[in-house]
Amino acid sequence: MFTDNVSITVIAGKGGNGKLSFRSRHGQAKGGPDGGDGGHGGNVVMRADSNNSTLAKFRSAKLWKADNGIDGGSNERRGKNAEDLVLTVLPGTSVYGDGILLADLVADGDEVVVAHGGRGGYGNAHFTSSTRQAPKFAELGEPGELKELQLELKLVADVGLVGLPNAGKSTLLSVISNARPQIADYPFTTLVPNLGVVDMDGQTFLMADIPGLIEGAAEGKGLGDEFLRHVERTKVLVHLIDASSEDALGAYTTIQNELKHYRVDLSILPQILVLNKIDMLQDEQVASLRAALAKQVGVKADQIFAISAVAKKNLDALLRQVLVVVQQENQRRADVAEPDEAELPVIRLSDNDEMWHVVRQDDGSFLVTGASIEGFARRTNFDQWQAKDRLIDILKKRGVLREIRRQGGDEGVTVKIAGKSFVW
Repeated sequence: MFTDNVSITVIAGKGGNGKLSFRSRHGQAKGGPDGGDGGHGGNVVMRADSNNSTLAKFRSAKLWKADNGIDGGSNERRGKNAEDLVLTVLPGTSVYGDGILLADLVADGDEVVVAHGGRGGYGNAHFTSSTRQAPKFAELGEPGELKELQLELKLVADVGLVGLPNAGKSTLLSVISNARPQIADYPFTTLVPNLGVVDMDGQTFLMADIPGLIEGAAEGKGLGDEFLRHVERTKVLVHLIDASSEDALGAYTTIQNELKHYRVDLSILPQILVLNKIDMLQDEQVASLRAALAKQVGVKADQIFAISAVAKKNLDALLRQVLVVVQQENQRRADVAEPDEAELPVIRLSDNDEMWHVVRQDDGSFLVTGASIEGFARRTNFDQWQAKDRLIDILKKRGVLREIRRQGGDEGVTVKIAGKSFVW
């Protein structure tokens, strides 16, 4: 089954816990702290791989979880970092989280970390200092990120074949490329997009046959709404019209309206108009229809191609023009490409990690938020009083406790942070 839109849940690995340990060996019953750090949890990575064909494997497997980091050990042994979980998708896959585009994996090998693994906790050996020679606490490993993701596949093709059902798109693709789509003389034969490589004058381009659109497709009618997304990445549209239909001019208008009213205006893409199945008409009829369509569209009649995919008539001229327009569009896009990323200021989430906020709650408690502060809290083991004291000391040094006092709080109030709460 062709699958191009799925929702999945990914969970990055938890970091390993730091070890609380003291040396105990012959002749040294009460040695110093030797607890090692925990390893980091595995990230969840999404990578584009052309060996995939669809997103079908994500239909049955909705939950993907990376491994946890290994806990630290005695003798300052550090726990092993977990391997990243790499999920491969077909190039052309967009990754969304909460409706926001997180990544667009267009080229083979493109990858992005979609969920970060938790940091490993420090063992008690890490906290040894001149004033704290026997720390009796260690950090917990941080939980990995949990993300609800939507994967949306948009085929990466140079040319998109569009037209009403039974316009002959699949037949044309099968004749001019290596694609072998299902073909029959009735509407909706094609239920999935098909890709084919077209070789013309020693050069190649990729063409996609987009399943038949109908009136209202942009609003979800028929099959069109499911597959219009695959037109988004194409550089050129070949608009195929059945010359033998009763209303060829109306067919043109229908498709243009659907392209225009899709979530992205696809009618602005370069288009090549083609009358297909001219083997079923007299030459005079073809000329008359060609002239009428040219008048409706506002172009010259010789700009509209008249072909027969079945009879393989006039195909070379069409393909040469398609190749020219593809090359022109490639050049145009190169000319308007964005400046080098290195020349642009880059703002990263990590730049604001040290920021925090305090909000007084209705019950008199205080909610503290902020990436760095919450990280400390998640790694704090509240069963160890020294660990709790360390967190309070961090809150004091960061100015958080001063802000709580400013908002009317004092020692004895409840502080909530990262899903945990404690009495100051």
